[in-house]
Amino acid sequence: MLRIAGVPAGSRVCDVGAGVAHLTLKLAERGFEVDAVEPNDAMRANGVRRTEALPNVRWFEGTGEATGMADGVYALVTFGSSFNVCDRPRALKETARILSPRGWFACMWNHRELDDPIQCRIEEIIRDDIPGYGYGTRREDQTAVIAESGLFEDAVTVSGRVVHAQTKADCVEAWRSHATLERQAGERFGAIVDNISGYLDGLPGDSIQVPYRTNIWIARLR
Repeated sequence: MLRIAGVPAGSRVCDVGAGVAHLTLKLAERGFEVDAVEPNDAMRANGVRRTEALPNVRWFEGTGEATGMADGVYALVTFGSSFNVCDRPRALKETARILSPRGWFACMWNHRELDDPIQCRIEEIIRDDIPGYGYGTRREDQTAVIAESGLFEDAVTVSGRVVHAQTKADCVEAWRSHATLERQAGERFGAIVDNISGYLDGLPGDSIQVPYRTNIWIARLR
């Protein structure tokens, strides 16, 4: 992504929906001046704590539709697993406002590969209770919504695969914090997570291998 954008170290970058600083940290490590924008007080507090030793990171309260940042100052505006919870056309308009001329927009997600046998079984457990379970726009191709804004050049897609080792306990905790599942499961949420936990407990060992695909859409301001 950074190679395509050609954004040099020292550039100003805005990470929108920065959460607890997962992407913010990666950008800061590469020498960017990062303004992290996050609306959730608890997540922002964790992000501040994780980056407190980094002089090139600053935190602000804001959203993708209203960042509160100044006009035309950023070489790159990123949305790490956050673009899908925004009003995307409004977020693109706001991004265009705060980007410097010919600056870059990027949105990205880490998607579990659902054809993996373990992940496939977890999906079956979920759909046993929620037949119409869906992930919303986070698993959609973002090309069309970027093009429809009329604000950016043709989007470029970058994709790469990584496998993470995850303890069973951490996997279950991740599902307990899964807002999309909780929202759609309602009162069945606890039972579904318990069923996932029961399935994982039946697998050998204390950890599992979780394959992910990182998908990124990047587009230059017209």
